[in-house]
Amino acid sequence: MDINSFVFGLTGLLALVCFMPPLAGRVKLPYSVFLAIAGCVLGYVSHVHQWAPPVLGEFLTIISTFEVSSETFLVVFLPILLFEAALAMNVRRLLDDLGPILMMAVVAVIISTVFVGVVLSQISGFSLVVCLLLGSIVATTDPAAVIGIFKEVGAPARLNTLVEGESLLNDAAAIALYAALMGVLSHTTELSFGSLSQNFLYLFLGGGLTGFVLARLACLSFPLLRGWPAAEISLTISVAYLSYFVSEHYLHVSGVVATVVAGLVVGSTGRTRMAPTTFVTLSQSWHQFGFWANSLIFLFAAMLIPKVMANATWIHLFYVFIVFVATLTARAIVVFGLVPLLSFSGLGARIGTRFRVVLWWGGLRGALSLALALAVTERTSLPNEAREFIAITVTGFVLATLFINGLSLQPVIKMLGLNLLTKKERALRNQAVIVATAMIQQETDVIARLEQVSGPARERVYTAFNKSIEEGSDLHIEHFSVRERVDLGLTILARQEYERYFDVLKHQIIDRNMAERLLGRAERLEEAVRLRGVRGFEFSTARSMRYPRRFRQAMRVYEIFGVQRWLAHELSQRFVALMCMRSISQQLLDFIDQKLKDILGSEACEQLSEMHGHRLSLIREALHALELQYPNYSLWMQEHYLGRIARRLERERYGEMFDQSLISGEVYENLSDQVTQRWAFLDKNAALDIEMDAVELVSRVPLLTGLPPQAQQAVTKMLKPRLFLPDQLIWGKKIPPFGLYIVASGAVTILLPDGTHVELGSGEFFGEMYLLDHDVSENFEVRSLGYSKLLCLPAKDFDHLMSQDPAIKSAIELVAKQRLRALEVWRSYQSSSQAHSQPAGQQAGQTTGHATAPSAARDPQ
Repeated sequence: MDINSFVFGLTGLLALVCFMPPLAGRVKLPYSVFLAIAGCVLGYVSHVHQWAPPVLGEFLTIISTFEVSSETFLVVFLPILLFEAALAMNVRRLLDDLGPILMMAVVAVIISTVFVGVVLSQISGFSLVVCLLLGSIVATTDPAAVIGIFKEVGAPARLNTLVEGESLLNDAAAIALYAALMGVLSHTTELSFGSLSQNFLYLFLGGGLTGFVLARLACLSFPLLRGWPAAEISLTISVAYLSYFVSEHYLHVSGVVATVVAGLVVGSTGRTRMAPTTFVTLSQSWHQFGFWANSLIFLFAAMLIPKVMANATWIHLFYVFIVFVATLTARAIVVFGLVPLLSFSGLGARIGTRFRVVLWWGGLRGALSLALALAVTERTSLPNEAREFIAITVTGFVLATLFINGLSLQPVIKMLGLNLLTKKERALRNQAVIVATAMIQQETDVIARLEQVSGPARERVYTAFNKSIEEGSDLHIEHFSVRERVDLGLTILARQEYERYFDVLKHQIIDRNMAERLLGRAERLEEAVRLRGVRGFEFSTARSMRYPRRFRQAMRVYEIFGVQRWLAHELSQRFVALMCMRSISQQLLDFIDQKLKDILGSEACEQLSEMHGHRLSLIREALHALELQYPNYSLWMQEHYLGRIARRLERERYGEMFDQSLISGEVYENLSDQVTQRWAFLDKNAALDIEMDAVELVSRVPLLTGLPPQAQQAVTKMLKPRLFLPDQLIWGKKIPPFGLYIVASGAVTILLPDGTHVELGSGEFFGEMYLLDHDVSENFEVRSLGYSKLLCLPAKDFDHLMSQDPAIKSAIELVAKQRLRALEVWRSYQSSSQAHSQPAGQQAGQTTGHATAPSAARDPQ
């Protein structure tokens, strides 16, 4: 076929495809069902078109000569379909339901393959391997038809996630199993459970690893392509095809699994690596690619149906019936038998009975099954009878699922009530209608007066307002308890928080690494609130204030090896995170007051404000502790944070002026370049100096500055600088004393045996009583009040320090005697109070003891 004919035929099919979605909607048929009908008609008409006019006749002649092989389906269309579906998946929700999804995607494929294979081998007379191969082909599900129906009826989002996640991994598992069985038929693999399992795992896991590596390399490359959206989108196309091709042809693992994993990685990580506006364009572009691929692959596959089914007999139809019943039975075993076991064992969230009914009945098959059947027919090494058996049975089965399950799925969903909003959602919708209608009526009144609209016209418009209010009068938000409204408000605020963090990234106020962390926290918060309400919010708040694993690892490396750079970087990242969290938390408090009060009511919003206000206070306390210790870096951070906001506002203002035609495109481009140059200093990051140099810290301690230079230098080598975090335990029951601790910067608090606290600031020390052989270590607990810098002298070097200078020795021994005396006084009062039998005497002794011990212990000199 010459290139002119190919282009004419392909563009003609694309033009035909453009009109199919609205036609399918008008005749109220699922899009995949309509495509199957159109493809069958087109495949038949293309061979009987003598009646057609010249242009149409030539078009039908060209498409009748299209040689669409299985390789065309699998190499050209399949990577696009898989990558587009994976790119649009919410990975966080996918992970939440990973247990049920894997059960339906992997276990269900194996059960369906074995069940169909064994039943058919007993009935048809074909070998077990051939029947198992057919079983693996019909185990793949087609999400396009099901998701289209879900969108039409408004099915819950979780149901979409379950079906999409199942179909993605389902295709990967089925094709991996298909490849393993083809190896058995090609005599490259023997038919045994061990060899099949090993081959399946190798294909599956190897493909997943390949896709992950290639996608991560692409994500690392996105920052290099910033400013070139076309290049970034082109790179994702390359990743989709390279993942498939490299896996299949070089590594001999599953290209399907590789493409799926690559799409998931790019969809989750790539969003923060590329420019935010580019990711929106990317999603739209891939949606378009997916529409083309899905429509063409289904149309091409359906055009082959009349040719394949021409040789069908009644026995083939009987085989189709057996396969239909067998697949439904195998799917029922998984959906109604194995999936509930996951929730009972705590390995997965519970899936309701109505959801399971839809999952069972919604296992439609589509173009991928037809493509795999076509691939079998091209295997000349297989007997012709086996190829015909697989092709006709699979094609008939796909048509049966489309026309039986596909046409009845929408009524089933409506019958189960899954298309209806929950009571909370209905109440929220009704309240939103009431609030919005009141505002719109006021604005309409103003416009009507300005435009001098007549009274009758106004009344007709207001009739529509009143009708919308009447339709939503069945259920109001006041019918729910305050706790339920609070849970609903937390869900709204969690989604708001995620979107606001993404806006912060979009406007380049924070870098992509920090954006990934904050977006991940926001996703975890949203999920925790959705599942556990107030308790989930409190748990997530406490978790967000902890030091992340990276920080703890950097701290450990610093303590062991003295490496400060990583720790300084993590401290600077915590600075950025806390500043951003403070800003977003304040915005959410304003959002509660301005937007949610009219919808959820004052009482619920008061509780929401109290919870978010408490979180804001925790963030401010944590940020204040950093600002006190690193004031210069804090000043730099505030300058850059405010500067980046100013840069965003300036860009937005010029954009508004351009949209309003106040400035030309050339002026706008010139102004944008000036903004980039003027604020370029904001993109340079200053390094945080944690100031842990031993020489500098020693110079801050009056106790050591009196030493001769040579002795001071020797002491400096003995001392080990340590950074302690706010509320970190320095010395206590679980942490034995290290030696002598000198506070170079910051402060510590000591919990005394009597339950009171003593604070020690810069220049003061503790731990000397333990080193002077006084067994009192188990009675004290020392914690850091802020970011405290301590000089730690090991016990083995303590005597050497004492011998360096009599003045130091005298000062340390004096403090030790005073503290020891205070401890002895407290112990004597404690003993005397226990000896008194009268409560009054006991109370007096305890009061005196509490007063005396701290007073003596507070005096370091």
